Amino acid sequence: MIESPSAAVPDDDAIRRAKSEIQRIVQQISELSRQDISPDRYYEEFLGKVVAALAAPGGAIWTLSDTGQMQLGYQINLRQTGLAENPIAQQQHGRLLHRVLSAPTGPGFEEGAVIPPHSGFGADGEMIANASDDSPANATDFLLVLAPVHNDQGPQGVIEVFQRPGARPQVQQGYLRFLLQVCQLAGDFLRSRRLAHLADKQSLWEQLESFTRLAHDRLDVRQSAFTIANEGRRLIGADRVTVAVGRGRSPKIEAISGQDTFDTRSNVSTLLTKLARAVAKTGEDVWYTGDTTKLAPQVEKALDAYVDESQTKAMAILPLVDRRGVDPEATEEDMRKGGRREGEVIGALIVEQMVDNRIADGFTQRVDVVRTHSETALANALEHEGLFLMPVWKALGKASWLFRRHTLPKTVLVSSLIAGAIAAALLVQKDFLLEGDGKLRPRDLVNVFAQIDGTVKTLLVADEAQVNLDAELIVLESVDLEKDLAATRGRLKAIGAEYDDINRETTGQRGDELTGEERAQKMARRATLYEELIALRAELRLLETKRELLTVTSPLKGQVITSRVEERLKGRPVRRGQVLLEIANPDGDWILDVEMPDKRLGHITKALAESPDKRLEVDFLLATNTEERLTGWLTEENVAASAEVRGDKGNTVLLKVEFDQAKFRAAALDPKVGAEVKARVHCGRTSWAYAYLHDLVDFLRSKVLFRL
Repeated sequence: MIESPSAAVPDDDAIRRAKSEIQRIVQQISELSRQDISPDRYYEEFLGKVVAALAAPGGAIWTLSDTGQMQLGYQINLRQTGLAENPIAQQQHGRLLHRVLSAPTGPGFEEGAVIPPHSGFGADGEMIANASDDSPANATDFLLVLAPVHNDQGPQGVIEVFQRPGARPQVQQGYLRFLLQVCQLAGDFLRSRRLAHLADKQSLWEQLESFTRLAHDRLDVRQSAFTIANEGRRLIGADRVTVAVGRGRSPKIEAISGQDTFDTRSNVSTLLTKLARAVAKTGEDVWYTGDTTKLAPQVEKALDAYVDESQTKAMAILPLVDRRGVDPEATEEDMRKGGRREGEVIGALIVEQMVDNRIADGFTQRVDVVRTHSETALANALEHEGLFLMPVWKALGKASWLFRRHTLPKTVLVSSLIAGAIAAALLVQKDFLLEGDGKLRPRDLVNVFAQIDGTVKTLLVADEAQVNLDAELIVLESVDLEKDLAATRGRLKAIGAEYDDINRETTGQRGDELTGEERAQKMARRATLYEELIALRAELRLLETKRELLTVTSPLKGQVITSRVEERLKGRPVRRGQVLLEIANPDGDWILDVEMPDKRLGHITKALAESPDKRLEVDFLLATNTEERLTGWLTEENVAASAEVRGDKGNTVLLKVEFDQAKFRAAALDPKVGAEVKARVHCGRTSWAYAYLHDLVDFLRSKVLFRL
């Protein structure tokens, strides 16, 4: 250590040890000055080592502010000097610091100063005791050792050490030489710090230039949003940047940094959209670092829900406003003339920190820069995309090269070919054919229904069985019907017996023994029983008729075409009106049922009306024989009167197509009921374009032109 005033005269070994210690501390300060640390931390460690090296009670580091004022950077035991309680001493001390800081440097000039207690500089610059109140002076009881800190920009501050008085002049100069030496190291630190700051600033300007160029490069909302999200994240240094776009109070997420695509229905995207809309409605900036108590209730609720889902530590949600043409001082008269006092919200910029909720230096400034350019870029893109027929104008602009001198002949040739093709499509006539799916069936085809509820007891036919007219097909049984029959017969028998007894009692000798009143009662009872007998006999006949219906017979001579008859019916209960079997006569005539979409029925009706013989030709192909095309015909009587919904085909109209039976049997050696057929109805002739594009033309007429 450097000798203190109270120390005894050291020996040679003590001096060597002190010098070695001083060199070690200087080396530590040198290494400290080369580290990339904050100024606050550097000042703390630097001053601690200096004070320890000089065995001083304390010290202070004074830095020069941007306004030229001296400000305290770090201190050790400054309160012991008593400056804080003495305003005049503070003024003298301040003038002393400025004198040391502004003293000339270089050969022939002394740097720094050693100021004894209660002394200062007089008007002639000489050191005097008890200097005046307006002179640079040391009003403390300490020996002040001061040295300036310089870098390549000039003086930056003063290092001050509070030392005990009484040391020899040589020792005091040793204090100053040591302090000047370490001040050079401090200047090196500030120089390196400034160079690093300039490098960071240069990098920042390069990033800002790149961001600005890319953000304003294209007038495309989606592309601009992706550029802002990705380039803005690099410029800000955030973990994630999201851009929501949309005029008014309902923006939607358009881009997320680092993601080319994202699921808009995910929980995170949904909650982030709600948060952006809540902030857009308030129009206020939201900075979140963990506390939501000061936010609007709707924003607080949306923010808490999103943070719980995403685990974000800190974030900023900033409304993007179209500020073009905005004049904050616009009067009511200016606003009536088209001026604007407030901008329209066009989206939101969302900046997130996933790991740390601390805001880094320059973070808010970089966010403001990104926000400002984002507002302008998105406002221009939205206005550009909102122009009437913009895709058309873009296409025309890109196609301008077609009309340059070296490409004009090719353009004319190609245009002529296209015009010729269009003219041919509109003028050349072809057959107007309407396609539909159809199925074959015999003309004589009937469904066999259940006439009464029951259970299939006996199945008398099998698949593809040949049946005659009135042949028994199925025998049903009905427990309820048998029960009703038994009950009706029992009642009929009981009432008949009672009726016979009354007849015997009222006729013959026994009838003569009855009184007039008894005879009248018997006759009235007999009349009642007679009426009941008539009703019961009628009911019995009805039940027996229903019993006969349990036997299902064939209404047609033909063949059973229902498949898996036994599996579908044997032992199963059936209801009245249920279709049990289908019977057809495959040896008779066949017919084709075509399901035509009802939107095409107008063409068929018109063609039938214009046809001389009131019928249209129909071509069809059998699914079982695609090599031979058959021809049939359609008449007005065979067009169904109403449309029906048939499966996934929607509303269709059933057309019954008749055809030459001999040619059909020659083409279809073994026709099957329900065989699929592709049919085309000839509806006259029309242009080639309309023949192929009639569905599109009809759609435009009904959905577009009709609504204009």
